[in-house]
Amino acid sequence: MKIGNFDLEKDGVYIIAELSANHNGNLQTALDSVKAAKEAGANAIKLQTYTADCMTLDSDKGDFVIKGGTLWDGNRFYDLYKEAYTPWEWHKELFDYAREIGIDIFSTPFSKEAVDFLEQFNPSAYKIASFEITDYELVRYTASKGKPIIISTGIATIGEIQDVVDICREVGNKDVILLKCTSAYPAPLEEANLKMIPNLVETFGVVSGFSDHTLGITAPVVAVTLGARVIEKHFILDKNIGGPDASFSLDINEFTQMVKAVRDAEKLLGRVKYSMTKKKINSRRFARSLYVVKEIKRGEIFTEENIRSIRPGFGMHPKYIKQIIGKKADRDYCRGDRLELLPFLSAITV
Repeated sequence: MKIGNFDLEKDGVYIIAELSANHNGNLQTALDSVKAAKEAGANAIKLQTYTADCMTLDSDKGDFVIKGGTLWDGNRFYDLYKEAYTPWEWHKELFDYAREIGIDIFSTPFSKEAVDFLEQFNPSAYKIASFEITDYELVRYTASKGKPIIISTGIATIGEIQDVVDICREVGNKDVILLKCTSAYPAPLEEANLKMIPNLVETFGVVSGFSDHTLGITAPVVAVTLGARVIEKHFILDKNIGGPDASFSLDINEFTQMVKAVRDAEKLLGRVKYSMTKKKINSRRFARSLYVVKEIKRGEIFTEENIRSIRPGFGMHPKYIKQIIGKKADRDYCRGDRLELLPFLSAITV
């Protein structure tokens, strides 16, 4: 599967810097964030495309006031989204700038209108936020555009996850990426449940990844070792900017460290490979092999006292020692001579 020009099978882990509300209402900050994400090593910068009116009602009723132990308790939903949204008139400049400097860019639409608006920019993918996974018609409409669709599973039941995967396939979109996500801000480590990352692949037959809301950079690295092909993390130029998402976002230095740690983890994982590399072959000189440790005259018997398995590894493989013990020496041997296979070919089975 490809996202833009990035091949998830060949090019490694796709790292997304989530801008969210971290522009704090300033276009220049948003543009500077795009550049900083590129410099930090992100493959993509992701926006959120909505208005407060498409998200909720401008209402003072209790249902529309946030509560439940979140960072935003006491705020009205409408006020939070009005503060956090990315103005639609910024999108063209942000898309153009990202493409100019060579970083991928796409967005999370929160309405069909947002999808229609984003289509003019031909984004490389679409993202469905964890709280929108139950909006099946939004998922259906977004998936129908034929772009890879990345879906956070934070608040979904297993049945709902299966439903949205089926919906995507029903409209002909097989490029589905499910992100393990804990919809808490910040997310406690003990609720990350990263073992779900390989299970998403096994259960739903999709590519899996991780949308991270924990503090720090440990969780994304662990996620990669469990098979995550996409990592998404909130990104901010400087936490002093403030804003609704600042406290659980990584600044440029932290994000750079995360990218390096993820890339190091990829190198460490490597691939299943039993063939001998040049380095392996070179290092075998430090392995053990069979050497003469006491002088032996022709016709004398090889014993455990006059031949041993020692370093270096230039002699005969130690596995032959029992077949050599008890046989007569074919010539004189000095202490330190290696035993080599050729003279013994007639006497042992290779």
